[in-house]
Amino acid sequence: MNKSPLKLPEFVILFALLTSITALSIDAMLPALPQISTDLAISDPLDSQLIISLFIFGMVFGELFIGPVSDAIGRKGAILLGVGIYVAGTLVAMTASTFEVLILGRIIQGIGASGPKIATRALIRDQYEGEAMARIMSFIMVIFIMIPMIAPAFGQLVLAVAEWRYIFFSFLVLSLSTGIWLMVRQPETLLKENRIPLSPVKLMQSTGRILKHGKVMCYSVSGGMIFGALLVYVSTSQSIFEDLYGIVDNFPLYFAVLASSVALSSLINSQLVMRFGMHRMVVVALSALIFFTATLFFFALPYDGVPPFAVFMINGFFIFLWVGILFGNINAMAMQSLGKMAGLGASVIASISSLVAVAVSISAGRLYDGTVMHMVIALAFCGATALVLVLVAKRSKAGMLLPA
Repeated sequence: MNKSPLKLPEFVILFALLTSITALSIDAMLPALPQISTDLAISDPLDSQLIISLFIFGMVFGELFIGPVSDAIGRKGAILLGVGIYVAGTLVAMTASTFEVLILGRIIQGIGASGPKIATRALIRDQYEGEAMARIMSFIMVIFIMIPMIAPAFGQLVLAVAEWRYIFFSFLVLSLSTGIWLMVRQPETLLKENRIPLSPVKLMQSTGRILKHGKVMCYSVSGGMIFGALLVYVSTSQSIFEDLYGIVDNFPLYFAVLASSVALSSLINSQLVMRFGMHRMVVVALSALIFFTATLFFFALPYDGVPPFAVFMINGFFIFLWVGILFGNINAMAMQSLGKMAGLGASVIASISSLVAVAVSISAGRLYDGTVMHMVIALAFCGATALVLVLVAKRSKAGMLLPA
């Protein structure tokens, strides 16, 4: 039952903006990486990738704890706590005079961004159920999916009139305004009698049981592999378009074209998953991902690792089309075995996936050599590993997790 005084359009817009903080914080920074490298005298150009990767690293810690925190202090309190931490990290990054301080700010931002990312799902679940919840989430996802498509253009627009620090200023305005909006308009949805006090001992015991569950871990690492492969592309996309194809001004446009494939994949998955099932959809998607990655490799070979631009765009579109199908299905399969431990389990799954993604992104990103081969290696390795793990999970006899 809906407990909120917010009318549907206001509710959807508010929570879409809250959940979009993560995507905006990543993709809006891409056009600014060269300017930041120059201003902060980054000696190794590849180090600029850490501005993206270590934001995700910060999320590892926030995602691990925000679920239990939201159960203990309430959904609204957890979201506002995350927004407060995010604001602090934004201020650190915005005023940084060295690369190290900027990275510290990005890690703090990542910790804070986990609050809106994780706790909003619980708040929505508190207020809506069944078809109503699915309807709300569909509306929110439409806006959420659009953010990666327009974020680089937004970042480039800011750079056209000001320096890169004003991108962080825009993050500050967004987070403060949505935080205040939430505080004023949205009531708490988790009643005090339903809250679960934080117990470090029980938290560690429950986390340990989740970590020992083979099926959950296989799906969690699989999701992290796919997220990591995508992050390799995102963190080096500005370099790929500018260095390999001489595209600077139109970078946001081409980035948006590839990002649009994820929106299309959401539509395709919604039509097919009920008919074929999540496991079959994931196996097909991973197989297709590996196929199109191999196609990109063979097209790139005769051109010293730099395929014709049209080939890169076409292959990239189909690669990310299948990546989009994988995200929701793998996460849903990971959640299936959690039972009543879904709150903590969601945090653990998200944290593990982010940690794996950061490891993949930093490792493969260092392989960038002015070709697309680093991207091919990441996609091939991560796709094959994820496929093996999904098949192993399917054969696993691990049952439903029950509270201790």
